[in-house]
Formats: sequence, C-alpha cells, structure tokens
Amino acid sequence: MILTLTANPSIDRTIALSQPLRRGEVHRIAATYDEAGGKGVNVARVAYDSGLDVLALFPSPARDPFTIALGDSGLPHLAIDSVLPVRANLTITEPDGTTTKINAPGGVGSPGVLTLLASAVVEEARDAKWVALSGSLPADAQPDFYARLITELRKVTRARIAVDTSDQPLLEVIAHLPASAPDLLKPNAEELEQITGETGLEEAAASGDFAPAAKAARTLIDRGVGTVLTTLGSAGALLTTSVASWVATPPPIQPKSTVGAGDSALAGYLVAASAGLPEPDRLRYAVAYGSAATALPGTRLPTPAHLDLTAVTVTPLAP
Repeated sequence: MILTLTANPSIDRTIALSQPLRRGEVHRIAATYDEAGGKGVNVARVAYDSGLDVLALFPSPARDPFTIALGDSGLPHLAIDSVLPVRANLTITEPDGTTTKINAPGGVGSPGVLTLLASAVVEEARDAKWVALSGSLPADAQPDFYARLITELRKVTRARIAVDTSDQPLLEVIAHLPASAPDLLKPNAEELEQITGETGLEEAAASGDFAPAAKAARTLIDRGVGTVLTTLGSAGALLTTSVASWVATPPPIQPKSTVGAGDSALAGYLVAASAGLPEPDRLRYAVAYGSAATALPGTRLPTPAHLDLTAVTVTPLAP
C-alpha cells in the first residue's frame, strides 16, 4: 500500500484563460475545473488510477465539501476530523501553459488535530510499503512537523518514506538530518537550491548541463537521504543515488497546465518502484507522468493511457 499524507488539503479551482493574463484588465474564462486536491491527494489519485492500493490521509471536517467530493471520487481515504474547513486555492492557466497559483494558508484549528493526524499516519504506515509526506503544512502546525513525524515512523515501520515539501518544512527536514532522512526526496530546482545553497541549477539544466544539480543532490545523499528526484521543468528530471545519477528528458508536448505535474512525477516514481523496476525506469516513469500532467488542462491528472514511456530518454550522468 502507498499511504499519502496531505497535511494541508485544498479545494483547487483552476481557471483557464483563452488569452494571456494582463493585470488590471477584464478577462473571459475559457473553462473552470474544481477538484478536491493537495499534493498527497494528487499522488494518491495517480497511483490509484495506475492500479495500486492506496490510502489518502488528511484533516477535514466530516461534512466538508472536500471530504464529500473525495468520497464521490472513490479514492480510498481517511479523514481526521478538524475544526476549520478545508482551504480553497485558485490557479490561473494561460494558453501557453503559464500557471499562476494563489494559495490560502489553511489551518486545522487545534493542536490536538495535528496530534491525531500524526498518530494516524504512524498507525496506518505499519501496513504500507511507501509513505508519501506531501505539500505545505497548515498555518497552525509547527514547521518541524514532517521532521518529527519521519523520526517517529522510523521507530514503527519499515515503509520507505518520500517527502515533497518546500520552504520552512523542507528546511526543517534537512536541518534534522540524518534522523529525518527520507528514502526519497523530491525537490524542484528552486527547492534544491534552497536546501543546498547552490544557484542557477535550472538554468544550467536548460542548457544541457546537469552536473551542478547532481553535485547539489549528492550533498544530501552524503547527509543520509536515500535518493533525490529533482524535477527541472522543461529540461526534465534528475535522479541521484549513492552510486549514480541519471538524466531523463521529456517528450515534446504542448503545455496546458503545470498543476499536479510534480505530484504526478512523484506518483510515477512510486508506481515504478512498487513494480520493482530499477532506478532508471523509475525516473522514466516519473518524467512520463509529469509530462503527461503538463499536457492536460486544469487540474486533470494523468492515467496510464496518457503515458508515452518510449518518448522519455534516460541516460546515465558521467561521474
């Protein structure tokens, strides 16, 4: 089973424009999409649609529109009753795929909810093969929530742990290494720069030079992280382990929305890992899923029918 935690879930409304966004002007909406989302929920959706056993865990009032919508979707889930309603986020997409996100901070309203949430993760993780801790934390959570949770998980389960977060929660995970070291860390280029102090990684990758990103990722491996999956925008992605690095370049696509692309990439890796595929193929699946998400409008997430695995090129990076 893949267990995902979405500590700060959201109702995601995506507005698709038929022309570029111009501040201060009136625009016409081409389409709107509403989805019960959040990074962990997105990972669970993609993995579930790929045929895997999943459980999406999150805080939400029992009759919140978020929980009702997720129940209607059929996705296996467990909601921890919270005091505050689930936040609503807004995403604006333009015809060229440019995506503008406006996110609410969110909150659960009580420290007791967060305690129950952490306890539920630890309990459900006993039967999991992977635990994915994804997304931001609610405003009333301590920023070291993920770091402490990883430490607790290591005491009770052999499940492998994946982390995809940013800003202070990510910095706290790194600050508490090696005790908080995940088996898989999935930063984008900006996040990898934030936690390693390196700069210009995405620009270098865009020009075909992946060595700086690989070098930065290896500093995290040296501190205890198992594997680093770095997404590098249109340049593709980089997978770094203790023994090697591989680069994957995506197929040519017409971008429509980047919503859920990183979540889909993480799900693709987990799908391949669950099938026992080697690291290069895990990277191939990650990039295929992430690219497929970018080619879909709004909040739509890819299924196996959207994949073009043969169009993803994976090559080892010279030491």
